[in-house]
Amino acid sequence: MLQVYNTMTRQMETFKSIEPNVVKMYVCGPTVYNYIHIGNARSAVAFDTIRRYLEFCGYRVDYISNFTDIGEKLARTATSQDISVAAVAAKYITYFTEDTAALNIEPATFHPRATDNIPDIIAFIEDLIAKGYAYESDGDVYFRARQFKAYGELSHQSLDRLEIGASERIADEETARKEDPIDFALWKGQKPGEVAWDSPWGAGSPGWHIECSVMAGKYLGDTIDIHGGGEDLAFPHHENEIAQSEAHTGQKFVNYWLHNGFVTIGRHDEKMSKSLGNFVSAHDALQKFDHQALRFFMSATHYRRPIQYTEAAIAEAQNEVQRFKIARANLLYRRKDSQAGADSLFTQLIADYRTKFMAAMDDDFNVQNGLAVIHEYVGAMNQYAVAKHVYLESIIDFVQQLEAFLLIFGVDLTTNESLDSYVADLIVKRDVARAHQDYATSDGIRDELARRGVVLEDTAQGTRWRLK
Repeated sequence: MLQVYNTMTRQMETFKSIEPNVVKMYVCGPTVYNYIHIGNARSAVAFDTIRRYLEFCGYRVDYISNFTDIGEKLARTATSQDISVAAVAAKYITYFTEDTAALNIEPATFHPRATDNIPDIIAFIEDLIAKGYAYESDGDVYFRARQFKAYGELSHQSLDRLEIGASERIADEETARKEDPIDFALWKGQKPGEVAWDSPWGAGSPGWHIECSVMAGKYLGDTIDIHGGGEDLAFPHHENEIAQSEAHTGQKFVNYWLHNGFVTIGRHDEKMSKSLGNFVSAHDALQKFDHQALRFFMSATHYRRPIQYTEAAIAEAQNEVQRFKIARANLLYRRKDSQAGADSLFTQLIADYRTKFMAAMDDDFNVQNGLAVIHEYVGAMNQYAVAKHVYLESIIDFVQQLEAFLLIFGVDLTTNESLDSYVADLIVKRDVARAHQDYATSDGIRDELARRGVVLEDTAQGTRWRLK
């Protein structure tokens, strides 16, 4: 039975979806003013891995992840690049789509954009004002945080502590417009050069937090199963989402809050961040590293743990992916001398490994323990690959289960099938040449494959291959 760690309660809880066999899941998406960096990508990978495991367990996952396509960051980029804010958003949404596809991150069920939901946002704010939870001040609209009695519960902070923090980080002119320093913006009056929409409070644009509440409710309902995001979003972003959503609907907003750890970089393990200037964009990393290795590097660590970004760690991830590919290729090679049917002993063994893998993953998506099971499983595959007698159905079952396990981690072992066929054809030609003692042709094929990074290994069971 799946157990998840809920940030709200700081406890492991048994997962039970609102609707049987359906999971309603919202994950905060990027502000599209630049390429996503590895830290942003890690969050997308973490929740894609969680989504894939839920699908592996038989759930349908209704997955919503937004694009924030307005705000000061987009306006600054638009000015620096001499293009419109809309063009900035379109440009970096395209890059996001390309980069996440390269990392084998499944597209969300829907990617709503803030600018497509302005009327819904205005109506939501009007309701909060009518209920006394919000107020207008000089063209801005603020939420009365103290009026929501549970404010601070997600981040486990007292109102007094929040007031001190708010006083330290908010400009004096904004504080003067607020009834209370901890109140947060729902709507901001237009500033010179900014994109704005007409509203009952004058021209302006939504605050950052309100869009997620509106879009989560619009596309998933008043109460959702899982809300995810980076741990830095717990406060203030997710705290504010809870307050405004529950004030609006009178219903519990989220049943399970899940937050992923940071990506760190450098000798001092600093958090990777655009504001610190120490980030590596996913776009650049994808030009440098094998795509599957980069994905596996990010998905092979438990989502709540930090990841240290190093080239050595990515190289090790690539080696590990290669070991999986070699095990698969070696077992598939035995199809040529396999017997028809299946070995019941190995049918049960495969089923036992699936049960063991799910027991590991049911512990709050513990990918590291799940991978330990996969490594044991690969060991069993390797033993079967050198057995004297093998059965075709058992070979196929072994391989398909490995493929299903690894697809949860975003590793698709079938992506190089064209390479597999090419190498297999050349190996057959080489075997024929060797049988006829045509060593010039045989050596030529080996050299040709070596130039393509393919290493041949002649064994008692025949010729196997692997990539360097």
